[in-house]
Amino acid sequence: MASQNPNDTGTDRPAATTSGKAGDAYPIIDHEFDVVVVGAGGSGLRATMGAAEAGFKTANISKVFPTRSHTVAAQGGIAASLGNNTPDHWTWHMYDTVKGSDWLGDQDAIEYLAREAPQAVYELEHAGVPFSRNQDGTIYQRPFGGHMQNMGEGPPVQRTCAAADRTGHAMLHALYQQSLKYDADFFIEYFAIDLIMTGEGADRRCVGVIAMCLDDGTIHRFRAHAVVLATGGYGRCYYTATSAHTCTGDGGGMVLRAGLPLQDMEFVQFHPTGIYGAGVLITEGARGEGGYLTNSEGERFMERYAPSAKDLASRDVVSRSMALEMREGRGVGADKDHIYLHLDHIDPKVLAERLPGITESGKIFAGVDLTREPLPVTPTVHYNMGGIPTNYHGEVVTLGPDGNPDHVVPGLYAAGEAGCVSVHGANRLGSNSLIDLVVFGRAIGHRLAETMKPGAKHDALPADSADLALTRLDHFRHAKGSLPTARIREDMQKTMQKHAAVFRDTETLAAGKKHLAEVNTSMQDIHVSDRSLIWNSDLIETLELDNLMAQASVTMTSADNRKESRGAHAHEDFPDRNDAEWMKHTVTWFDGWGGGAKGAGKGKMKIDYRPVHEYTLTDDIEYIKPKKRVY
Repeated sequence: MASQNPNDTGTDRPAATTSGKAGDAYPIIDHEFDVVVVGAGGSGLRATMGAAEAGFKTANISKVFPTRSHTVAAQGGIAASLGNNTPDHWTWHMYDTVKGSDWLGDQDAIEYLAREAPQAVYELEHAGVPFSRNQDGTIYQRPFGGHMQNMGEGPPVQRTCAAADRTGHAMLHALYQQSLKYDADFFIEYFAIDLIMTGEGADRRCVGVIAMCLDDGTIHRFRAHAVVLATGGYGRCYYTATSAHTCTGDGGGMVLRAGLPLQDMEFVQFHPTGIYGAGVLITEGARGEGGYLTNSEGERFMERYAPSAKDLASRDVVSRSMALEMREGRGVGADKDHIYLHLDHIDPKVLAERLPGITESGKIFAGVDLTREPLPVTPTVHYNMGGIPTNYHGEVVTLGPDGNPDHVVPGLYAAGEAGCVSVHGANRLGSNSLIDLVVFGRAIGHRLAETMKPGAKHDALPADSADLALTRLDHFRHAKGSLPTARIREDMQKTMQKHAAVFRDTETLAAGKKHLAEVNTSMQDIHVSDRSLIWNSDLIETLELDNLMAQASVTMTSADNRKESRGAHAHEDFPDRNDAEWMKHTVTWFDGWGGGAKGAGKGKMKIDYRPVHEYTLTDDIEYIKPKKRVY
């Protein structure tokens, strides 16, 4: 069963300490594993299960209980071309995803996603996910935004495999049980602080991670041949987010501090139907089952923006349409700042069977009986398409010293919302985000089995292996500035909401970039009131804010830099997609943590680019050439 004993070193050696002043104050408990996965959401648990099943000694480090990640909120379902309810084919799924990415997605990765999706879903079914069933016993599939038959021509396809509206929750329970079955070790309520990196230039590799046990404040050094970052997105950069409060981009922060870039951070998915005032998500399954949106005039306005797909257009099309309705004065309510979602025309029996959680959420968070009246909703930050750049194996890549844009960083993997594969459209089409988690979490398990052998010997660690982590920990633990963490966080979130949300233009982005740089500098004046190490939420929230701030800065800078509109980045001054200049991935480095404190840089950023993979994985489908994206 899972090892959570802080005195279990995972080795026969006694606890060690690291070099330097900080190290003397923080004794270190050492562990050795073949594979360490950070994060226990959908992708992290699928990678954990895959690694453990392949015979690797596997640890999973998670700051929250495995069934409490943001995946728990993924209500609507998981996309795979099973063809149970309507005709379907994986090439149609691929086309929708390429179109959804607005042609920024890597087509080798998108082909891999669409081809592998059915098998990945059948494996989930066999692992115990209780999918809703059709009369003939096959998995029920509902329609979902942006998914079409016949290579985008339509009609809408029913592709989304659903376990009522609790699909994500059901997945987590099944994958956690399977991981325990294969004897993975879980370190629950442990917070990963920083990666352990060795070597320089092309020889740079990841050999482990430093984490802190929240329960007793002990420091743990996990040595591993492979570290998988499955830490989720950084949605809490924004003020209004459906993301769980745990979505603080911890993996992205660690990668930036390791001197590696993040990719395509300007692309941020806004979910159209976050409950107004609460941010709580109402699944797109609501629109899939016949829900529709109206403005203050009672008009079904989506027909104006997406004449074919209407309310089943992809997420950012719907979010942007809602934002424009509100900007033009047709929003609902005294402040004209939200929209109505109607489910009151759907048979209550259908709602009770297929969308039971929605009626509960409506009552709790909006005081609305969805069977009788509409729900107030507003576009809400939901999914980060950018993240840690990887190939379709889940291996982290960067621009190599020799200019190779696909240089693999040995020992480091990423998946789920933390990673950027890049399949973009996977996350812009509802229910594709869940298949993204599972397919690429699964791909990592396969890649580890191909490239590693269980029980391989570990090299000696450098003497300074824990210095970065412990220096940061110690710096924030003893921070005696004048600004509490919550105040800086709110300033950052409101800046991002105002300047880098659904509406972006040159003026708002320039002002946002300037103000955010000031907010980042204010991190040098942060105040942490609790100096303990045991359940110190003040300290952990500060470490999380440091992760968020770096990624907010990179997002704002990348958005200001991309002079076009594409996918989930709509720039009002450059309304068209510009393939001639911008068919490329943005990669951005960030120098400095803690606002540039302690000589660690000044929050400077460097932008470069990686080419989009304009080729497929096999000859079964040709490269899908760019065309105008219409719904």
